[in-house]
Order: sequence, then C-alpha cells, then structure tokens
Amino acid sequence: MSKDIVIALDEGTTNAKAVALDEQGNVVAKSSRPLSIQTPREGWVEQSGELLLQASLAVVGEVVAQVGPERVAALAISNQRETAIGWYRASGLPLGPAITWQCSRTADFCHALRDQGQEAKIKAVTGLPVAPLFSASKMRWLLGSVPNGQALAEQGEICLGTIDSWLLWHLTAGESFCCDYSNASRTQLLNLQTAEWDAEMLALFQIPRQALAEIRPSSGLFGYTKGLDAIPDGIPVMAMIGDSHAALFAHGLGAAGCVKATYGTGSSVMAPVVSAQCDVKALATTVAWHDGERLVYGLEGNIPHTGDAVAWMAEITGLNTLSEAELAQALNTLPASVESTLGVYFVPALTGLGAPWWDEDARGLIHGLSRGVKRAHLVRAALESITYQIADVVLAMRQHGDFALKALMVDGGPTKNDWLMQYQADLLGCPVMRSDVPELSAMGAALLARKALVQVDTEQLRQYLPEHMTFIPDDQRHGRLQKRWHEWQSAVQLARTQKNQAG
Repeated sequence: MSKDIVIALDEGTTNAKAVALDEQGNVVAKSSRPLSIQTPREGWVEQSGELLLQASLAVVGEVVAQVGPERVAALAISNQRETAIGWYRASGLPLGPAITWQCSRTADFCHALRDQGQEAKIKAVTGLPVAPLFSASKMRWLLGSVPNGQALAEQGEICLGTIDSWLLWHLTAGESFCCDYSNASRTQLLNLQTAEWDAEMLALFQIPRQALAEIRPSSGLFGYTKGLDAIPDGIPVMAMIGDSHAALFAHGLGAAGCVKATYGTGSSVMAPVVSAQCDVKALATTVAWHDGERLVYGLEGNIPHTGDAVAWMAEITGLNTLSEAELAQALNTLPASVESTLGVYFVPALTGLGAPWWDEDARGLIHGLSRGVKRAHLVRAALESITYQIADVVLAMRQHGDFALKALMVDGGPTKNDWLMQYQADLLGCPVMRSDVPELSAMGAALLARKALVQVDTEQLRQYLPEHMTFIPDDQRHGRLQKRWHEWQSAVQLARTQKNQAG
C-alpha cells in the first residue's frame, strides 16, 4: 500500500483537530479534542501548553490508527497564531502557561512603546501595529515571569516560540526548533523586507536571538517524528502555517480579489497583496505564506471577539442552556424573527478592540436599550456586531493600493448561520462565498505539505480546492444597511471613551 495520506494537525484556541486527507484531497479520517481557556485576571487569557500538546498528540495518534501508519506520507500543522509559549531547552517543560492571542496583560508595555514614539518604526519594520495581540510583548513577559529568565534565554537555555514551534519541538523529540514565515511574521520580530529576525526589534523587546526558532518556508521539511507512543518515528513534518493563513490558501491559493474572513472565537480578515506595503495604519501587513518558491504577503485585520461575542450573549440571555443543535437553530431564527434590533448595538470589546481600532482600553457595551427590547433583539445585535466589525476592516483595507474585493470567502463555525451570511453580503454589497468544509485550515496546511511532497506548482493544487456556497447581496438592502453601520461606528466611539470617563 502506498503512502497516500497527509495528516494535518489543526491546533486552534478551543479545539485540537487532526484530519487525514488522501491524494484526491478527500477527508478520510479525523479526530478532535476540546481545549480549555483560563482567565485568571481581568484581561488575562492563557492555556496550558502541556494540555495543548497532549490533545494534539492524542488526535494525531488516533488518526494514524484509523488510516494505518503505513499509509501516512507526512504531517502538516496549522495553529492558533500570536499565542506565545516559553520552555526550557534541556527538559522541554514550559516556563508557565501559554499566553494566548486574546490576552491583554502586556497593554501597559505596549502603551509605553507608543509613548516612546516607537510605533511608527515597529510598523515600518514588521508590518504590525503595536498591540498586546502580537507575540513579542508576550515573550518579553514570559522571560520576566521566571527567575533569571533573561540570562537563561541569552545563554540559549530557554526557547521562545509560537505554537507551531512548540508542537514541532515535541513531535521531533527536541531535534527541530523551527517556525514558518507566517507565524514568524506575527511575532513583531520579523523584518518584512529581509524576511529575517530583526536585530533592532529584538533589542527593543529584549528578546535574545538564540531563544528564537529557525524560520523556514511554510511548505517544506521541518523534521521527523521521534519518540512518541502513538505516532511512528520517521514521519516527515512537511508544512507549518498559521491557521488563518492556511484557510486563505485553501479558499483560493491567494487569488487576487478573494478576501478571506474566518469566523471563529475571533476573526481574521485577510487579503492577498503583492507587496509588503505597510502604510495602512490600522491594519497588519503580514506574510501569508512561503510556498517553497516565494513569499506571498497578506493584508490583515484581527478582531478578538466575534463568535465569542455571540457566545457571551447566548450565556447572558440564557440560550447557553440549549443543546448545540437547538442553539444553532435559535441563532438562525431569533434574529430573523425581528425586523431590527430596535436601535440596539452591541460592541463586544470584552478585552478591548482589535482592528481597525486597536484600543485595548475599550470595554464592551450594549447601547440603545429601550423597554421594548427582547432577547431576539439582543441576539440579533450580537450577530450584527460580527458583520460590522468585518466591514470596518474591509473599509480600512481599501486604503491599500493592491487591495481588491471580488468576493468575501468565509469559513468557521458561525458561517453556518445563513441569516448572518446574508446580512454580511448585504452590508458589504459583494458576494459572500462560504466553504462548508469545517477542516479548511487543516486542508490548507495539508495542501502545502502535498506540494512539498510531490514538487508541483501551487496552481496545480487548484483541483483540490473545496466548493463554495454563494450568498448574493441585495442592492436595495445594502443601501439601507449603511445607516445602521454608521450608527454602529458611533457606538464604537462610546465604547472607546467610556473607560476614560469612568476614570
């Protein structure tokens, strides 16, 4: 039997999933484990790196058993981005919990950078605005959280990495300490022009170079599995890529005008662009991927609370007591049961606002309450908040010279809501094309691994791309929704000022 299977590990914020894809790109086996999130203080969000690893190894092992180890040609990894973890090189044990992308514990440090006038330089070098979202300030915090952390890192005894490098280290028994260009570009330490760790940024964040991983193309050999109970030795890891980047790749291989929005706990809106132009202040310019032949850039806005906003509203309104199927039905039917929100706007700045506002001091609010507001109006306001936040990012993207929007390509759990997708299409005035493949990030990583295995051009992978369902915008409704969108933006400004007023 030939080695025809690529197993993609998709390590997200709330689940670790492994998916086996055959030579035709069909999903032939999969496994999933839930992951927990801890919030020990206001604004702090963290996860156990050891539990992330255990769940990831377990699901890969289960899928290997399902397909048979003799069929496995390669592994691929897609991962939650910006989440930072540190570990001791000798033991592989973590310094402490992984600090997730949602965490805002480094807000004061980021404020200090802005006060020092560093933001313009950081943006010009790395493509990223100053924000607690990105990994460098988290890595700085991790070194300060353990005795002699800085000295140990300078001596090469501590490793600092994104989740891809943490997983790879343990998959290969510590023999490979690498990350890919897409994850490196999310740290705020990569120079976009040279595609190397930047000495000035390392000095600014006080991160020793010897504590960081080697950067490699997203498609190519990263190392071989070794010393694992349920995973045979010698399986090559042939791709690593951030999960949002992987989804963009699986949607359309980076075709111009195909803008991607992943709807999950938070959302990533990403557009492929041909240059590393960094002058759109509100957005990140990033490396979308390196396919083994060339770097592809992406223009991106990150939103911390989209699906998370709906989950919070479901809890507040008592919908969280429903079964998963009943909750999904309620989220489809409740917003359609009312003609509007009765003027209610929900700004889900639960740990601050991301793109295009980048205001970690903002706090959530429900604006416009009146006596007639019922649960359906509140649920609708939560769902509408997703579409407005994505429209805000798209509006900012239009400032980039390479940006084009032919269709919004969407994926993620909340996209199963047809009402939400139609509202998004009507608001933006462009087709929304939904992939109903739940394993899209895993598929993108697997395609990059397949490319490296069989040595084909990226365009030759197009035959494996999934089908999409299209939501066509209603032009008349598009015009009407512009007023609501402007009212939403006014509510955002209230969310940004209320904390200062309270102080």
